[in-house]
Amino acid sequence: MGKTHLKYFLISLFTILSFNIGCSQLTSPDNPYWVEKLIAEFKSQPVGNPPQSIWRYEYKGKIVYYIPPQCCDQFSKLYDENGNILGAPDGGFSGEGDGRFTDFFTERKNEKLIWKDDRQR
Repeated sequence: MGKTHLKYFLISLFTILSFNIGCSQLTSPDNPYWVEKLIAEFKSQPVGNPPQSIWRYEYKGKIVYYIPPQCCDQFSKLYDENGNILGAPDGGFSGEGDGRFTDFFTERKNEKLIWKDDRQR
């Protein structure tokens, strides 16, 4: 095998191994890419109190992802299925979020825990 062929072989092998390693770290093949990226971001940070979690719901006929607030006076985050932040159903100084999703907790359905940080503090 010539140097050129060896070079392309090694590049191909590295690419395949990198792809397989990246795929093996997915928490679920059903999660959108941006959710997996968010999970990786949470894992790179210290363990929260309470631990970070991501929940999926149906809300007004659409799939949304909810991340509870981490601590006092922090807002929760509600994402659409494409990873766009819609707002904050709860949290903040008043505990009532940004006021844009006042019916979220009564209207949400089909709750599914997507991920919860299980690391120990």
